[in-house]
Amino acid sequence: MTRDFRLLLGAGLVSLTGDWIMRVGLTYAVYELTGSTLASAGALLASLVPQFVLGSIAGVFVDRWERRRVMVVTNLLLAVGLLPLLGVQDRGDVWIVYLVTAVQSGLGQFFIAAEAAVIPRLVDERDLVAANAFNGQVRDVARLVGAAVGGVVAGLGGISLLAVVDMVSFGLAAGTLLLIRTPTGHGQRQEKPHLLREWADGARVAVREPTLRVVLLFVVMTGVGEAVMGSLMAPFVRGVLHADAAVYGLIMAVQAGGGIAGGLAAAAFGHRVSPRRLVGYGALAFGGLDLLLFLYPLVFDAWWPALPIMLVVGLPGAFMLAGLLTLFQTHSDDAYRGRLFGVFSALEAGAMLVGALAAGVLGDQLGIVPVIAAQGAQYCLAGGLVLLLLTTQRKLVEAEA
Repeated sequence: MTRDFRLLLGAGLVSLTGDWIMRVGLTYAVYELTGSTLASAGALLASLVPQFVLGSIAGVFVDRWERRRVMVVTNLLLAVGLLPLLGVQDRGDVWIVYLVTAVQSGLGQFFIAAEAAVIPRLVDERDLVAANAFNGQVRDVARLVGAAVGGVVAGLGGISLLAVVDMVSFGLAAGTLLLIRTPTGHGQRQEKPHLLREWADGARVAVREPTLRVVLLFVVMTGVGEAVMGSLMAPFVRGVLHADAAVYGLIMAVQAGGGIAGGLAAAAFGHRVSPRRLVGYGALAFGGLDLLLFLYPLVFDAWWPALPIMLVVGLPGAFMLAGLLTLFQTHSDDAYRGRLFGVFSALEAGAMLVGALAAGVLGDQLGIVPVIAAQGAQYCLAGGLVLLLLTTQRKLVEAEA
């Protein structure tokens, strides 16, 4: 991997670790201030709505501007945007937390789109699968470390200390990104930029390009499932596995550890398999393991089998993510890549909002197990569709040739 790609990974590791420290610690701190689970859940809503509203719009500007500069400036703005948290003292100030969370989510869309668009410029196309696997592995390492540290930081200094730690992480990430020397590019400059027209161009490409259309379908389907799991995993551990909060934390940590191992495997061997198969078979295995996780308590009353299942599920999950990003990057033109990723990000957030709402309503009516098991079934269905649709497309192209 190139020096500049390693710098990008390093910046992401520092920044994302700070994010996870903030995310985990803030949930704990808000509950401590308010004593309300609803208040804690409000932070999730505050982060998803800006992603849905601004995700595709951010991509338009990422395609206009120099992308390294976008990432640097975004990190600096994210650091400054945390300053209001220093004034949070009691439950009456929780609105500040929601406001800051929404602003951070909105700004983050610029960085996410720029990062996805710039990776193909920093590595050769033959190394894209490995590069995306390493990038996913960084996210899992950040999650593992940040989740472990977040509660400790919140306990030591509350929201103020969480804000300071995250601000430092953003500053270090910005400094690291400044060291990148490879031209990171931008889209085609227009004499008279037009936001709506540029946004529509990106959406049109996403819908018309056959492979991107399948990727878009996959993202929407799995986004609903991920929100269902995110909403019901804690109730599943407590109400179905009959385990406590410590076990829940252990299960989530094991999942991140599995993702790290999966990232190493995907980086080493993923290039030997087509991205289409990485996504399709990865999703089938991922969904199958999730179904095993959610259904085994029906016949075996113990929580410990969840640990090896969550560990193993990281392997197909890492291959699936690496393949998905590679499909996106190899079938999108650099001039549109930011807008396309923004469209995907916005639709994923919309799907997650639908999934979270469905989980909240149906979980009480149908029970936890039937609803959360639907997440595994959705991954299996999405993986099967990827294999079917993209294989059909490939055969048609070969026949025409």
